[in-house]
Amino acid sequence: MSTFEPDQNSGHLLPMTTAGGRGMNSDPATTGLEDESPAYRKRRDEIAARAAEHVLGEPIAAVEYTEAEHALWRLVSQRLAERHRDLAAPEFLAAAERLGVAEDGVPQLQDVSERLHGLTGFRLRPAPGVVPFALFCGSLADGYFHSTQYLRDGATPFYSTEPDILHEVIGHGSAMADDRFAALYRLAGEAVRRVESETAVQFVAKTFWFTVECGLLDAVDGPRAYGASIVSSYGELEHFRSADIRPLDIADMARVDYDITQYQTTLYSARSLAHLEDVAGEFWASCDDTSIEKLLVVDI
Repeated sequence: MSTFEPDQNSGHLLPMTTAGGRGMNSDPATTGLEDESPAYRKRRDEIAARAAEHVLGEPIAAVEYTEAEHALWRLVSQRLAERHRDLAAPEFLAAAERLGVAEDGVPQLQDVSERLHGLTGFRLRPAPGVVPFALFCGSLADGYFHSTQYLRDGATPFYSTEPDILHEVIGHGSAMADDRFAALYRLAGEAVRRVESETAVQFVAKTFWFTVECGLLDAVDGPRAYGASIVSSYGELEHFRSADIRPLDIADMARVDYDITQYQTTLYSARSLAHLEDVAGEFWASCDDTSIEKLLVVDI
């Protein structure tokens, strides 16, 4: 569900989890949104415009969601909760319960932000659309997560071409309510700020995608999801166990391509949350341009 930006130099895709690329008054033909109705785009741009006016440090302006939008939230969040019981990692389920977002209507971002800050120190920052990965991820080091406030088109309730508030709050917000997951988010932010080359940023983005966005944890009954793009997507939850699921391996990620426009064909599962911390956390805590360059050397 997270959107991506092609890197013009390499042809690869960079995650853009929330804000910037689409934003307000953008051309639907260039964003994959050409199938959305004019009424939906107008409503989405109205909400995006208010997010663009936000001043960091000030309260987040409330959105007066319509009854149709509340009904959409109820439908999708309740269906996801049903799937989570069987397919989401216990650590994610505990974090979601800790955040305690209600299923009865769209939450206000300010309320979720205050709750999250009291739990792990993270705050939500409203974003008008897709944010470039380096800016988005770098802000995590400061404890800020860029989040949209609009919902997906009600005509496609279980699919969205870009992140919406369902993805942000149910996927990322839930994870960041856990201290250990929150620490991993911060480490990823510190990593993207530490590296300098575009190639290194791109590789940090790839590791972010295969963990924070699409990561799995081993369980007795099969791998379970904690990655935000999977736990916030009904379709991905139904599909992910049919992917090529590999043991978590940062070096192997250098050799794997991915396509964000389709269900993922390759995923990585850590043995446990501690294993995720040891592998991804340690990578983000120590990586630099030199170490990443060595990882990217592939024997021909």
